Amino acid sequence: MKRMLGSASALALITALMPAAMAQEADRLQADPAERGGIQEIVVTAQKRSENVQDVPIAITAFGGEALQERGIADISSLSGLAPNVNLDGGTPFSGTSAVLSATIRGIGSDDFAFNIDPGVGIYLDGVFLARTVGANQDLPDVERIEVLKGPQGTLFGRNTIGGAVSIVTHNPGDEFRLSGDLTTGSFSLLRARATIDVPIADGLAASLTGSVTSRNGFQRRIPYEGTADERRAIANSDSFLAFNNADYATASRQSGDNSMSLRGKLRWDDGGSVRVTLSGDYTNQDSPGQTSSLIAVSFPAGPFAPTNPLPGTAINPVNPSGGFLFAGLYNFCISSTPAQIAARGASAICGARGTSAFPGGLLAPLAGVNVDGNPSNDRLPWDGRFLLDDPDLSYATGPSFNKLQAWGVAGNFEADIADGLMVRSITAYRKTNWRAGTDVDGSPLSMLELTFAQNQKQFSQELQLLGTDLLDEKLNFVLGAYYFNESGDLHDYVTFDEGLLQVDGPNEFDTRNYAFFGQVDFRPAEWIGITLGGRYTSERKLFEGGQQDLNGGNYKLFNCATPDGTINPFGNFPLAPPVAAGGPPCLAALGFPDPTNPVRLYVPGVNRKTFDDFSPKIGVQLHPAEDVMVYASYSRGYKTGGWTTRLTNPQGNVAPDFDEEVATTWEAGIKSTLLDRRLQLNLAAFTTRYQDVQLNQQVGTSPTIDNAGTARIKGFELEMVAAPINGLTLNASLGYLDATFTELSASVSRPDVAGPIPGLRLGAVVGGQLPKTAKWSFNFSPRYEVDLANGASIVMLADYSHRSAVWNEVARYLPLRRPAIDIFNANITYREPDRRWELTVGGTNLTDKRYLVSAGANDAAGVYFGSFNRPREWYARIGFKF
Repeated sequence: MKRMLGSASALALITALMPAAMAQEADRLQADPAERGGIQEIVVTAQKRSENVQDVPIAITAFGGEALQERGIADISSLSGLAPNVNLDGGTPFSGTSAVLSATIRGIGSDDFAFNIDPGVGIYLDGVFLARTVGANQDLPDVERIEVLKGPQGTLFGRNTIGGAVSIVTHNPGDEFRLSGDLTTGSFSLLRARATIDVPIADGLAASLTGSVTSRNGFQRRIPYEGTADERRAIANSDSFLAFNNADYATASRQSGDNSMSLRGKLRWDDGGSVRVTLSGDYTNQDSPGQTSSLIAVSFPAGPFAPTNPLPGTAINPVNPSGGFLFAGLYNFCISSTPAQIAARGASAICGARGTSAFPGGLLAPLAGVNVDGNPSNDRLPWDGRFLLDDPDLSYATGPSFNKLQAWGVAGNFEADIADGLMVRSITAYRKTNWRAGTDVDGSPLSMLELTFAQNQKQFSQELQLLGTDLLDEKLNFVLGAYYFNESGDLHDYVTFDEGLLQVDGPNEFDTRNYAFFGQVDFRPAEWIGITLGGRYTSERKLFEGGQQDLNGGNYKLFNCATPDGTINPFGNFPLAPPVAAGGPPCLAALGFPDPTNPVRLYVPGVNRKTFDDFSPKIGVQLHPAEDVMVYASYSRGYKTGGWTTRLTNPQGNVAPDFDEEVATTWEAGIKSTLLDRRLQLNLAAFTTRYQDVQLNQQVGTSPTIDNAGTARIKGFELEMVAAPINGLTLNASLGYLDATFTELSASVSRPDVAGPIPGLRLGAVVGGQLPKTAKWSFNFSPRYEVDLANGASIVMLADYSHRSAVWNEVARYLPLRRPAIDIFNANITYREPDRRWELTVGGTNLTDKRYLVSAGANDAAGVYFGSFNRPREWYARIGFKF
């Protein structure tokens, strides 16, 4: 906080002293107009039409393509430190890849990749909505600009932009031949090659093609666990990951490497007439190791290679009073207890063969008593803290590590001027992704928590717009539109818990159809005042069928509805229930399994349906006290659609556990100003948001279940400054403050962990607690200085300093998974030859080598607490060319 306040004070001092210095520079420039400089104007399309970003009454952080290139920005997540109150992380818990984007703006977003969970920040590529977070962390080889819109954007952008939107605008082909690109090398054998070529075909017709290839070794090394001879023998006895069902398999000696390529092509017709047409297509292929995963904490402390018995009592309890630690403790109990002890607790079946007779070939050897049977050749290691490492760049993991993504899309953008100031626009797009990923998050040679996924998704969208620009003597602008969206696909989860005591096999299918009508009118009756009125009506239908099952039939075994050899009898009498008939009810009914045709299926069979209807309004007023000053106030609303829980590990009866939509309403006031002959730009926004029906994970038994379990109040401000006090020097600075706290929470979410094996490990969500992925303070300062040399060449020196205060990585506030306050420094220097045909850049990122958890997760049932660390200090050298 002291560093934060010091930085803020320095910014305030610079801001206070800047006008005098810049006034002197402005006077000098008046005397020599040839030297006139100033801040470059950025044109954005945040309101569906081209406007100077300073004329748009929305809090926007915009980045031009050249600025992104100078800073070495390679993907969207790299923007996180540059925009206040914005968190963009590459990767989410369990995803195993940084190709998944976790986006949060002003405390609202989503930190998941599952098909049933929609993003809270919309990502748009040339006006096309990317419905899934998988593949949303886009490579940026040919970007013209990126716009980060803050606050609900429901009126013009629609559902799932409740936190904001990120709009990526790529390069359009020019009417002259052009070839540009770069080659980059750096740490961990980085090699990146990118190129864009523009080719004029005929008068008014041009094409462009962009290609990008990246190869880089991972920074986290997997190393063998060097234990005693007994420990190594016990590890060899553990079951291979390949013994369990999986989506695919590949492993790697290094994690967080990159092996990817992308292509983008455009064909554009624009002869200066009334019709413009752009056809585009893109393709991305990634075949890389998985993201880093480090074991952060375990449910049991480190101990000797000896029996461990964490489950007190006389019978196995399927739900620990603390809400977790079931399977990790059960695994330790099974391998370390005698047959008599196991039988006394009724655990002979669950400690027996893993798998069920319903799935031939899936049966694995019993765990019962292997460490106390006097035969050292079948011993197994218990789960404890021996696999914890202090080095974030090392792991004992041996399981899956891969990311295989193919994504492609085609789009057509048609524009026609139908009268003076009136234009019709059509955006038609089809996109498809196929993804396979795997990760071993337990950081050990055991199969305690290993996951693989297979997702296939396709989407079609059609948007029609009627735009009116500068009508009624430049007093009226409007946009009216209609939108249709259809998405379908499947996500298949494969999760192995604790050497197969729980074997999740989860095929899920989805189908969504959505249509909307929207409009916004901006009317400026006088030079000093403007009024905005807008709204969007959305109707949506969702279909879902879940097939999640436990291939071990663990619940039947826990309650003695199975034999030690894996044979289950779902229609036998439930032995532990009070008798309601002779012998008690059938096991299937008593344990809540919903599908008699598949007794291990956890989800209700059949297609589930939900519908949503929403109206999102926007009202705004703008005042223009001076030509380059705008003061605005607005009210806006947005919503994020609901869905169903899919990650069941226990049946929940004949119901489909679903959740409803989230809603956010925001009041915002701000000022945008461009002063001192375009030498100083100051923008300030202050806001308050009521965030209702927040979708939060909570435990129902051992199942992580999503429900509308909270309400929050979000207040804050953002100050952004761009200054050009003298020729060649540009200062970018931003300061964000966010007070985003829960005002209501359900008891199941706020429950602290006070009864588990490690009391106080989980503080639990609390009323008044900060929302996850939300830093209270964010600050950035980026000076850029360009100096001309005598031969006509120039040198550009650029630095980035960003600060974020501490962040909770997840709702339950696990102490070991907290992200501390961070300070990150990046810097580079560029030499540009006189004709600007080529340039050479040498730079470094994370120069102080600050390490922190980018994403983190906890699974109490598995006894595993894990996370992915940021990249270490790295250097790079880039040569760019342009012809």
